[in-house]
Amino acid sequence: MIDYGSGTASGRLSVAVLGAGLIGIDLMTKIARSDHLDLGLVVGRDQASSGLRQAHQFGVPVATGGVQSLVDFEQPFDVVFDATNASSHAEHVEKLAPLGTMVIDLTPSRTGQMIFPTVNRADISAHRDLSMVSCGGQAAVPILHAISQAHEIDYIEVVTTAATLSVGRWTRMNLDEYVDTTQEAVRCFTGVTDVKAILNISPSRPPATFRVAMSLLGKDLTTDSLRSVVLGAAAEVRSFARGFEVKACTANDGKGFVAVEVTSSGDRVPRYAGNLDIINSAALLVAESYAADRLSMQVE
Repeated sequence: MIDYGSGTASGRLSVAVLGAGLIGIDLMTKIARSDHLDLGLVVGRDQASSGLRQAHQFGVPVATGGVQSLVDFEQPFDVVFDATNASSHAEHVEKLAPLGTMVIDLTPSRTGQMIFPTVNRADISAHRDLSMVSCGGQAAVPILHAISQAHEIDYIEVVTTAATLSVGRWTRMNLDEYVDTTQEAVRCFTGVTDVKAILNISPSRPPATFRVAMSLLGKDLTTDSLRSVVLGAAAEVRSFARGFEVKACTANDGKGFVAVEVTSSGDRVPRYAGNLDIINSAALLVAESYAADRLSMQVE
């Protein structure tokens, strides 16, 4: 039984997943393996949906009342993962704020503090609305941040390719927000103003593995200097997203190119759906870091 009142003392936080689509159900499975989180509820809209059926079969309580199900629950949740849509996120934060809940946003809403676990992990506990930006952002920003620390970059282009079968309904409805949020994150964490983000949804068969290609213009770019920082940043990301792999890293005449691919760990999504795996793995790490910080504060 979940002890919601002593989450800090026990080192385990009570959490809920709002949204029972592809992201929400894969996230549910990852949370279940955590030593720091107790999953108490998965919330959707349609009791007959595949996602809620899977959650019920997994032994997790389910509800269909949207964010109100969380507000009306017997005890407030420490953390809620919002896996719904960008247009609704601000309302969810507003309703959960009086409960003291941290909301981890897996939509491209641009309303909260952007978090990349290997870049600004220290910002996690200082905010109650945390944005995971986008799957492309989680794959690209740690790499681009490292490059921008070592080189003067003038232009960045990020092209993300995801298989159509790995892109859910709400992601399709939030394509503009996805691009805008990814661009803003790259600007914020590199200091480069001239940034372009592109999202390709590929219908190819077999399905395309999730891929992010980054093109750069800058000074003193060499393959050796680029590879050094890219491989270091990639190793850090791989500590929580095991399928993260650098596929290309070259530079010539002031032009750099880096490509990464991400394969899923194969929980409830296929291996090609690395887009779901990387953003969920990052979100899980954020929640576990928050749990560790709360436990540390309690001990002190």
